Amino acid sequence: ERAYLLEELNRTAAPYPEQQCIHELFEAQVRKAPDAVAVVYQDQRLSYDELNARANRLAHHLIGLGVRPDQPVAICLERSIAMVVGLLAILKAGGAYLPLDPAYPSARLHQVLNDAAPPLLLADAAGRSAL
Repeated sequence: ERAYLLEELNRTAAPYPEQQCIHELFEAQVRKAPDAVAVVYQDQRLSYDELNARANRLAHHLIGLGVRPDQPVAICLERSIAMVVGLLAILKAGGAYLPLDPAYPSARLHQVLNDAAPPLLLADAAGRSAL
């Protein structure tokens, strides 16, 4: 019984499409279930299709601002739907996100920004206040 509980039930290995990026896997899910709920935060809900549309708009804006593949983009937002949109948009634009928690001390955030030197920063009111 012990072996069954600890070993057999934990054998959850499944094939993973290693050649696809996270945002590509997300877009595949959008095609499968566009109206399904993708994200919930407090009393807000977005379907996969709505989340994809918002992320695409922001991704196009980021590309217009010069985001290139693997370029770091800092993101300093409170936990929210906007944070999920921002992370997904950065990936869709080809960038690499640099997460900054607005709850961290301002000096630490500035240290990380100075070290990484991202050319772009996405921030909400809490992020701007922290910085």
